[in-house]
Amino acid sequence: MQVGTNSIERLKAEKDGLDIQSEIEELAAQHGGWETMDAPTRERLKWIGTFYRKPTPGQFMMRIRITGGQATSDQLRALAAISRRQGNGILDITTRQQIELRAIQISSVPGILEAMEGVDLSSLQTGMDNVRNVNTCPLSGLTNAELLDAAPVGEELTRLFLNNKEFTNLPRKFNVTITGCLENCTHTETQDVGMTPAVRRSDGFPGFNVAVGGKMGSGGMTIAQPLNVFVEPHEAAALTGAIILLFRDEGSREQRSRARLAFLVEDWGIERFRAELERRWGKPLQAAGRDVRLATHTDHLGVEKQQQSGLWSVGLCVLTGRVNGEHLEELARLADTYGSGHVRLTPAQNAVLVNVPEQRLPTLLAEPLLKELSPQAHSFTRGMVTCIGTDYCNLALIETKTTGRDLAERLAERFPLAEPLTMHWSGCPAGCGNHQAADIGFQGTKARIDGEVVDAVSIFVGGQTGPNARPAEMLMDLVPVTMLDDVMPLLISNLETLKKVRRVPEAEESVLMVPALP
Repeated sequence: MQVGTNSIERLKAEKDGLDIQSEIEELAAQHGGWETMDAPTRERLKWIGTFYRKPTPGQFMMRIRITGGQATSDQLRALAAISRRQGNGILDITTRQQIELRAIQISSVPGILEAMEGVDLSSLQTGMDNVRNVNTCPLSGLTNAELLDAAPVGEELTRLFLNNKEFTNLPRKFNVTITGCLENCTHTETQDVGMTPAVRRSDGFPGFNVAVGGKMGSGGMTIAQPLNVFVEPHEAAALTGAIILLFRDEGSREQRSRARLAFLVEDWGIERFRAELERRWGKPLQAAGRDVRLATHTDHLGVEKQQQSGLWSVGLCVLTGRVNGEHLEELARLADTYGSGHVRLTPAQNAVLVNVPEQRLPTLLAEPLLKELSPQAHSFTRGMVTCIGTDYCNLALIETKTTGRDLAERLAERFPLAEPLTMHWSGCPAGCGNHQAADIGFQGTKARIDGEVVDAVSIFVGGQTGPNARPAEMLMDLVPVTMLDDVMPLLISNLETLKKVRRVPEAEESVLMVPALP
């Protein structure tokens, strides 16, 4: 393992981040609470998913790991109760299929950890240089459009690294998506490790093709490179673990802005990376299989027939992913009343009720919550994804959730028959809203107009993931948010043409208007 020189590497060298577990009771009880806590301790709290938030002094966010987005009604009720008793009642579904609790006092953290353990939930390693929540198709094991159920692989991988100090000192965060879905419902190509459905060429055996080195965030979206590896399901978790440990040992620990796996792959080249992985694996890696994914994309919203005879899923649009405790309690009630007591969370920040018998569908669809979280949302609102924004994130430059929601709703009224369209918002270059993977992406910034600094966005067009993944390119820069009602109709009406427009030159303290359109 390389020795790092930046402040985070020095912090990790002092003691393992997981050691904060043995200190949390004392930290919670100490006089003065968060105000007496030093900066290294605040950083180490991220190993137990507890994040100090500068926009809300004295209050923390807790990020809850939900592998593959597969939650139970009991888990949702527990989170709802915690959000009301120890938080401010606000929760957010993330693009990694997790849930974040808001406005938590440090004194409440030990009790919250205990309550979550009682319903098989954990916040461990959901921040800092760890393997983050493992994503998979939200309808894994249920959708008709899948080659194989990848959820067990994600669960096996989580058991491998969770609370395991072999995996708690990586050079940087590590994202994994393992999916058997044929319809590209996850952003697999933007992950440090992405496994997608494939069949072995020699005999048609189902498994996964492997790609490495994808990312979002600062420096832009990088598409993961095919590793020319096919892996059988029973070895997929172990192979992912081997890739993670290769990254642990060989990844850069100097500049954090160049510490993701993508930069190791860039420096080494894919052939050297594969050869080193094979050496560590201890036996020949199989060549890539035949990619069986379709060209289509799905969000799994609406009413879908499941593999299981007579059962259906009902995907609900949770606009911007923000919910409250009452929403979660009602989702839990609906899951118990109409389904099997399970709810699936999606990478697009939505929720899916599953295992609903056909005869119960009419009554479920008439439930009041489904008027608010609609299974038949307009294409602009169902395609909306946002990061947290300035409400709770100190990195964000603009407010995203209300701004994105209101704009989508106004556009839906103006274009009632519009074709499906994804619009993703990131409040800063970190790209937590996956804005470069959308048809239209917004990255928050500031612009100076007539001497006044105002909220603005850079606008990206033409991003997508799947077999033909490509990052969206910036079309316009420094566009005031107040101008979007005028700009967006032109973009939407000419989107296919605009996707072909290359990036415009960067502007200095100016607004780039929509280019002339044919």
